[in-house]
Amino acid sequence: FDLDDDDTCRAAVRMFLQCNLVQQFHIPYDVLCRWILSVRKNYRPVKYHNWRHALNVAQTMFAMMKTGKMERFMTDLEILGLLVACLCHDLDHRGTNNAFQSKTDSPLAILYTTSTMEHHHFDQCVMILNSEGNNIFQALSPDDFRKVMKVVESAILSTDLAMYFKKRNQFLELVEGGEFDWQSEEKKEVLCGMMMTACDVSAIAKPWEVQHRVAKLVADEFFDQGDLEKLQLNQQPVAMMDRERKDELPKMQVGFIDVICLPLYKVLSDAFPWIRPLYEGTMDNRQHWQDLAEKVEMGLTWIDHDTIDKPVEEFACEIEALADIEFTVTTLNCAHPEDKTDTTPVHERKPRFSSLRKTGALGKAVRNKLSKSVYSSQ
Repeated sequence: FDLDDDDTCRAAVRMFLQCNLVQQFHIPYDVLCRWILSVRKNYRPVKYHNWRHALNVAQTMFAMMKTGKMERFMTDLEILGLLVACLCHDLDHRGTNNAFQSKTDSPLAILYTTSTMEHHHFDQCVMILNSEGNNIFQALSPDDFRKVMKVVESAILSTDLAMYFKKRNQFLELVEGGEFDWQSEEKKEVLCGMMMTACDVSAIAKPWEVQHRVAKLVADEFFDQGDLEKLQLNQQPVAMMDRERKDELPKMQVGFIDVICLPLYKVLSDAFPWIRPLYEGTMDNRQHWQDLAEKVEMGLTWIDHDTIDKPVEEFACEIEALADIEFTVTTLNCAHPEDKTDTTPVHERKPRFSSLRKTGALGKAVRNKLSKSVYSSQ
């Protein structure tokens, strides 16, 4: 699982090769490699919304296409657009969400009044494609170029959860109505949007030892934003961003699963049975989080940095190793990753386009001791 930065780029290249996109669209190999390196460079070293997250989102999309057999519903051009969108969907993420941009009247919030960060991510994607030596779409006809850019834009904007809630009922109605033809432009756009959200939150379906550690990273990034809201805005952050309420993390994870993840994976697996591993993995993790939430209620565990093998800060420093556990190019739930001794050569790096840019009756010592035994038993 020990992928270094260059190995992550090789993995991205491998996905394009195995989808036959390099051959189909005559993408020069050096241009593809340079573009991937440029995309990686334009992710900031935030705790969760970084290059490793983008790679894992792309991996899930790749697995949905191959293992999940979704490629039968897509054209090659749409597959190309979706993989590009996955790798670029959080470009230049600052570790803060749309609401924070609005509250602070950031330049981005002034520039984009809706889906602020998602519009910025797409614009960063366009800038990289337009930079010298990075246009992987250079061999496309003008018509195909317009089509693929429309797919990329729609897919990246759909990662705004506000867009997901807006379109979820429409997708549910189509599935419940027994829809089998997804070829119309409107239906295809809705389907691709649901797939993007499914990939974006797919860490929730990973094996438990990966999921609970990734959740800690997400929480820590949220807590950092909450700290900024307290210091800069003198505002009380919402519960999921309030460091003082970190012991509620298991309960909040159950809520996140119930409101967003399970409904999405359930309807997707009803329509496309090969995607069911995402639903089953999420159900397994929901039970783990529910068990932890009940232990918190009884005062039997203490949700803090020292309740896992290493503190969150160390996971942030070792994020490469953590994300490597999450990565495989052939499975939906990563329970049985394939051998990744890939020797695909990556061309010598070219100059890259840089970014513009407590509680309970028990004492704490007793709770800590109990919590360590609780986690070691998982």
